[in-house]
Amino acid sequence: MYYGVISVAIGYLLGSIPTAYIVTRLGYGKDIRKLGGGNIGTHNVYENVGKLPGIIVGIIDVGKGVASVYIALALLVSPDYYYWVFGAGLAAVIGHIWPVFLKFRGGNGIATSIGILFVLMTRESLIALAVAILLLVITRNTILSINIGLLLTIPIAPIFLRDPWLPYLIFSLVLIMILVSNFLPTMRSALAKAGSKGKLTAELLRFEQEKPPGKKGSKKK
Repeated sequence: MYYGVISVAIGYLLGSIPTAYIVTRLGYGKDIRKLGGGNIGTHNVYENVGKLPGIIVGIIDVGKGVASVYIALALLVSPDYYYWVFGAGLAAVIGHIWPVFLKFRGGNGIATSIGILFVLMTRESLIALAVAILLLVITRNTILSINIGLLLTIPIAPIFLRDPWLPYLIFSLVLIMILVSNFLPTMRSALAKAGSKGKLTAELLRFEQEKPPGKKGSKKK
């Protein structure tokens, strides 16, 4: 149990490293919290800072999830270790969404979740990736495709691919609950905007592409 608690704590601290903030601040002298929708994540960096820094942030954020799982696996040798490994992975996602280093305001947790899932649930993740690619071809929207791929595939696939499947199903459902709970404020904001514009989908899918506040177009003389 002692090493289990340590692995969970390490997972949270790893997840809390604000990659998007550090890369944007050190590399470009900007505050990612003041760009786009203010999200401290890969997509906001990609859209509002540049493709290269966005890719770098994405790789590191995925790596945080991978590292949290492998560190837990290295520390734990008990037969029921996987519960603590699951806990360390979830802690990394929680740290990414609510980082202690930035007053508990972080990213969406998708990249870190992908890293964790590819280690703990490789087969399920590959199926989810295939679903996401198919949806991407249809919708041309990366964020929507990834989210649907994760939400629809990850909880269902373990039932057919795992024995025992229950721990993996519980882990999947808890992970999705964390991701969805973080996404609810965005959903409410999109619903509010859609109330006057009648375009919920557009508002919901463009939430990270909004222009920074305080920059208005110049008035014509």
